[in-house]
Amino acid sequence: MDRQLTVLIALTFVINLVGSLAYSVRIAGIRARRIALSFSLFNILVLVSRTAYTFQTPLLAKRVEHQLRSGGPNPASLTDFRWLILSASLATIAGALLTPTFQRLFTRAVGAFARDRSLPKLLFRALSPAGLGHIREAAVLPSSDNVVGPRGIRAPVALGVMATNTVATAVWTVGVFAALYAGYLAPELRVTASNLSGVINGAATILLFAVVDPFLAMLTDDVVSERATEPVFRRAVVWMLGSRLAGTALAQLLLLPSAHLIANLARVI
Repeated sequence: MDRQLTVLIALTFVINLVGSLAYSVRIAGIRARRIALSFSLFNILVLVSRTAYTFQTPLLAKRVEHQLRSGGPNPASLTDFRWLILSASLATIAGALLTPTFQRLFTRAVGAFARDRSLPKLLFRALSPAGLGHIREAAVLPSSDNVVGPRGIRAPVALGVMATNTVATAVWTVGVFAALYAGYLAPELRVTASNLSGVINGAATILLFAVVDPFLAMLTDDVVSERATEPVFRRAVVWMLGSRLAGTALAQLLLLPSAHLIANLARVI
C-alpha cells in the first residue's frame, strides 16, 4: 500500500465517519432541547467532511490517469477501490462505537455554546485541560440495550426504511468509485464516465431525502413532544447505523456492475 492510497483511505474514512456521527447529533439535540443549534454546530464537522471529499476525488482521478498511462488496469487497480470501500465500512463501525461518547460530548458543546454564544470560546474550552478531561469522562461503549431493547417492544425502524437506507448508502458509497473505475473500462470516455457519478449519487440522495430523513425527523419530533421515548430513538439510531454498515458492504458487490453500467451509459449518451 503506497502513500497516495493511504491518504485516500484516510480521506474516505473521515467522510464516512462524519456521516455516521450525524445520527447522534439528533440525540444531542433532543437532550439539549436545541435541535436547530445542534445541526448548526455539526455543520463544522460537515465542512471537514466536504473538504476531505474535495481532495479525495481529484486524487483518486489522478491515480486512475497514472495507471492508464502505465498500461491500463491491473488486479491492484480493483484492489485499491476495494480498500477504499472497506475504509467506509470501518468508519461506520467506528462511528457506531463512538456514538454514545460523541453524543455526550456534543450535548455539552451545545449547552456551552447556548450559554456563551461564542464559537472561539467553545473551541478554546474544548482544547483546554478541563475540556480534555470531559472527553475521558464521556468515553463509554454502546449498550446492548440499544440494539435489542426490552422484549415485547416492536422494532424502532420499519424494515422498508432500513432497506432504503442500506440501498442508498451502497449507491452513495460506490458512486464516485464506480464512475472512476469505469474509466478503465472505457478509457476514451473516462471524463464522461467520471461526470456520471452525479447521476448515481443523485439517485441515492433522492432515496435519503424522500424516505430516510423524513422518518428520522418525525421520530425526533415524536421524542421532543413525548410521543416516543429517548431509548426508542437511541435504538433507532443503532439500527440505522447497522443498515448503513450493510450498505457499505453491499457497495463491494455493486462496484463492478455499477462501473460496467456507467461505462455503457457513457457510450450511448
